[in-house]
Amino acid sequence: MAKESKPSWKNGHPSTFFSNSVLKVNHSVKQAQSHPEEMAVEHAFNSIERAEKALENAEQLNEHMDTVEQNKATLDSLKQQLEEVQEIVEDQK
Repeated sequence: MAKESKPSWKNGHPSTFFSNSVLKVNHSVKQAQSHPEEMAVEHAFNSIERAEKALENAEQLNEHMDTVEQNKATLDSLKQQLEEVQEIVEDQK
């Protein structure tokens, strides 16, 4: 029996997907801060990359832009925090 093909909720709700992506970035940055290791930092950078793609999609569709802008500011702050962790990891080498 074939699986029903429905549009992804991610495509239907880009601001929600972006919000969820920012939450994942927050979690991965906190993980990198508590365990400053290369793998944790790399995982956080990958999360940021996915969140930035979700941001682009949400901006293109102009959906809930107040929420998108708030999450964008949070993402920028998390990126700065991750850069600080990356410096710590590089100094440990």
